[in-house]
Amino acid sequence: MADGINSGVIQISGLAVSAEPVELDKVAIRLHPDDDVAVATADLPPRMTIAGPWGDVRVAKLVQMGHKVALRSIPSGGAVHRYGQIIGFATHDIAPGDHVHSHNLGVQEFSRDPDFGIDVRPVDFVPESARRTFMGYLRSDGRVGTRNYIAVISTVNCSATVTRRVADRFRDRLHDQYPNVDGVIPLVHKAGCGARYGGPEVDQLQRTLAGFAHHPNVGGYLIIGLGCEINQVQDLVTRQGLDSDRPPLFVIQDEGGLAETVEAGVRAVESLLPKVNEYRRTEQSAEHLVVALQCGGSDGWSGVTANPALGLAADEMVRQGGTVVLGETTEVYGAEHLLTRRAATVEAGNALLERIRWWEQHTAALGCEIDNNPSPGNKAGGLTTIYEKSLGAVAKSGSTPLNAVYKYADRITAKGFVHMDTPGYDPVSVTGQVAGGCNIVVFTTGRGSVFGFKPAPSIKLATNPSLYRKMESDMDVNAGRVLEGATLAEVGNEIFERILAVASGEPSKSEAQGAGEEEFNPWIIGATL
Repeated sequence: MADGINSGVIQISGLAVSAEPVELDKVAIRLHPDDDVAVATADLPPRMTIAGPWGDVRVAKLVQMGHKVALRSIPSGGAVHRYGQIIGFATHDIAPGDHVHSHNLGVQEFSRDPDFGIDVRPVDFVPESARRTFMGYLRSDGRVGTRNYIAVISTVNCSATVTRRVADRFRDRLHDQYPNVDGVIPLVHKAGCGARYGGPEVDQLQRTLAGFAHHPNVGGYLIIGLGCEINQVQDLVTRQGLDSDRPPLFVIQDEGGLAETVEAGVRAVESLLPKVNEYRRTEQSAEHLVVALQCGGSDGWSGVTANPALGLAADEMVRQGGTVVLGETTEVYGAEHLLTRRAATVEAGNALLERIRWWEQHTAALGCEIDNNPSPGNKAGGLTTIYEKSLGAVAKSGSTPLNAVYKYADRITAKGFVHMDTPGYDPVSVTGQVAGGCNIVVFTTGRGSVFGFKPAPSIKLATNPSLYRKMESDMDVNAGRVLEGATLAEVGNEIFERILAVASGEPSKSEAQGAGEEEFNPWIIGATL
């Protein structure tokens, strides 16, 4: 009931609401003419009337900022559209003005035509002589690093303590003597044993560890194992082709124990430091950048601001000859047809669909569903189904052709836009992308994240202005400016320029705070025996 009326304004529970219909674009965003819903740009109080595309809509109950309001009637079982695509199906009759969320929207199977390649468009590549540059570390294999670390690699959790103690001995003591070395990082994990010897679990772990050993951001490395683990030190070196590097190798059981191995590892790092310090930053083409595209803590604005702006930056990176890598296959589910339609080859399109089918079987075998993916935080921010989350997430990839699909931690060799099969869990996903060669990470977030990742610097984009203001010390770019009048093109250009600056050595917000060691998290598949 109205508390009072004054000059055409109704006071409802302390909120001022116009007695006249409000134009939709003043209070919400509708992204496509086919959309049944709009996303509120401010809290929409009950009884507010909105002038929608199919007539006036009266808000039934409070619709919070970032959440969806129905613009027309949708019968139970009917498809609900956002982005011009299906984001779910009504579980009850939905009336105009209803809040559309988990209480009345769910998922079900529906046909998605892959239409391989129909949206492939030629890329307007920048001539090599005119390409942008950054200051990077040229390695012997032709790849270029954005950082210059020494990695201490643990084969098994049983050697994790020793590995970390070796690295800890070099904290805050390198800059004066070795100014070109960014640090000594421990790469420790919870796996390496309790698996079938020679099985795919061990192969994937070894491939991941080798990807970091040979990463362009790593100038030198050593490996530490216990001695009796499944993931044997020498087996890792031989099977992954690390023999020619002649890396320092340590086995705790052979060295005589924890303290003895720590001292041996410290001596090895001390011998590597002068060699790694010899690397210098030199001007390099942007074509050497391999950018991991990530999102975490997504909200209702992710697919409106940060993700599409990052997509524009990704398109520019491809135009410059570089590589952008989408991951999180469980957050492509429901939107995979948008990527297969951009597949440069039928093989690339089929490779993505094969990974989608694998995830359907994998989750079913574990008694869960891919739609379990949206977290409580995602839903609090306005996201409802995995279809909706995925449709916003794939916007990070821009519009260029999908050139290849890689399995987890496989080395990335193709240029342009590619996809890597990873879980949606951020640390696990980024670990695979960086193992494949990504030398920088761009990470969008709507709920907030303090994610960092060594050895690849992580740039974080806030999807909305309130998050940016609240967590400015962690956010590199305020993509929420789009909601305040900035264009996607302006924010996309800001992101691209930030990538070049951070690649050249400017610390990202997470780096400045020392974040990034704990996020190394290889994907462990299979049984623990």
